[in-house]
Amino acid sequence: MTAVQRRRFLGLAAAATALGLTAGLSGCGTLSGDGGDVTLKLVAADYDLTGGDSTKKYWAGLVAAFEAKNPGVKVQVQIESWNDVDSKVAELVKAGQAPDIAQIGAYADYAAAGDLYSADEMLSIPVQANFLAPLVDAGEYKRTQYGLPFVASTRLLFFNRGLFDRAGIDEPPTTWDELAAAAGKLKKKGVAYPFALPLGPEEAQAETLMWLLSGGGGYTDDTGRYRIDSEANIRTLDWLRKNLVAEGLTGPVAPGELNRKEAFAAFTRGEVGMLNGHPSLMQEAEKKGIKVGKVALPGADGKARATMGVADWIMGFKQNGHRKEVGAFLDFVFSDENVLKFAGDNDLLPATVTASAAMQSAPEHASLREFLEALPDSQLPPVGKTSWAQVSGRVKKDIGKAVRPDAKPSEILGRIAREATAAESAE
Repeated sequence: MTAVQRRRFLGLAAAATALGLTAGLSGCGTLSGDGGDVTLKLVAADYDLTGGDSTKKYWAGLVAAFEAKNPGVKVQVQIESWNDVDSKVAELVKAGQAPDIAQIGAYADYAAAGDLYSADEMLSIPVQANFLAPLVDAGEYKRTQYGLPFVASTRLLFFNRGLFDRAGIDEPPTTWDELAAAAGKLKKKGVAYPFALPLGPEEAQAETLMWLLSGGGGYTDDTGRYRIDSEANIRTLDWLRKNLVAEGLTGPVAPGELNRKEAFAAFTRGEVGMLNGHPSLMQEAEKKGIKVGKVALPGADGKARATMGVADWIMGFKQNGHRKEVGAFLDFVFSDENVLKFAGDNDLLPATVTASAAMQSAPEHASLREFLEALPDSQLPPVGKTSWAQVSGRVKKDIGKAVRPDAKPSEILGRIAREATAAESAE
């Protein structure tokens, strides 16, 4: 967290406390309904990984409680899979039938088009002040917050304790050199993937950012401008190329062809010594009998300056003119009770200060504490840029080539950087 972010984080926490924001915050008061009954339409993503209806039940319970407190306001909920939800909302907006509220993966294009209410147009001051600072920053388009962080996640270095014991590795790595040495020991013991490095097109932009941050770089500089071919980023990918990939420590599948889904599945089968993982993987691996260790991803010479954070977004659309009702509903969504239930049920992290504190002290969420501790210092991808979708797509397509044994990372990062700069200038 930068000094500015830290001050903002402390300021938000203080503001929430001063305004009496507690874990019992109920969200909103009764609406007057003087304009007649209003029906809000919400399109939301399905988080149930098992194909069940837990997401539908969550929203049904929340809506019933909200409607009981706010006669005259109804909420219709449409649940869509993560494969379809963004495109479904885009189709509705294009057809002039925007929902009142959308809980999806990105907000910047809608903010740039003037389709969204800003946070301060919708939310009460205590609720707006309660978001974690890095997530507020990531939810801003041109210094105004339009994206409200719905839930968050961070990444940690996961390791298989059983494989570590077999390889005689007593402690998890704290530096890159220690990580490479541990991977070498795992390889000697026949571990298929000493370190799984998924730089395939599924989520290469996230895996890449984790490593860039651990090397002191990132996608952007301190001013928010793209700086993809920085010296720090080149050094990071060159280290991966020389010390992991060329040494045969990343497994039988080339990193550029290995997707996160396959890497995670291999970890749950006991074939991976180390990889970067998130809370859902931890739970799934332990169900399969894997003893999971987790620590912060090492930096080149010690602790990385930041870990990667991820957030999903919820936003209010202007088209139907229901600003007051949308705001009241979102205030209710972000009550501690509702935030904690959704995050806890889905092994995700709350996006608010008070819910994070409550989860951190709850014994039933002890396995998430390391992830929670990493969140305030996390850095998210530049999702507030309308160019990010294009740049992210280019990273997904090409970054795996940068760590091939015979590659020159500076050339590949240079090409991505030039395209990013051109896309940024067109914003």
